[in-house]
Amino acid sequence: MYAIVEIAGKQYKLEKDETIAVERINEEAGKELVLDKVLLLADGANVKIGQPYLESVKVKAELLGEYKGKKVRGMKFKRRKNYARTLGHRTIFSQIKVKDLVIA
Repeated sequence: MYAIVEIAGKQYKLEKDETIAVERINEEAGKELVLDKVLLLADGANVKIGQPYLESVKVKAELLGEYKGKKVRGMKFKRRKNYARTLGHRTIFSQIKVKDLVIA
């Protein structure tokens, strides 16, 4: 059984007892999350598709913590002007663990 859920504008495929990294969620570590923007629920041959969301399905998850991703480097450059500049940033991800898929 799996569900496709929208978290912070992005879609993720979740299964029970799975740990995934998502965009930063502004909550404290150890807090339980209830994800209610479920787009699809599949259980073998049975598939439920929301329009846009399924109201009877919720995903319970636990926020494990945050970590920084790999450094992403970018560069600005203007030809013949002796100008070159490197930029970089590290995105902060939240790690969540799916506890249960609840069907009401």
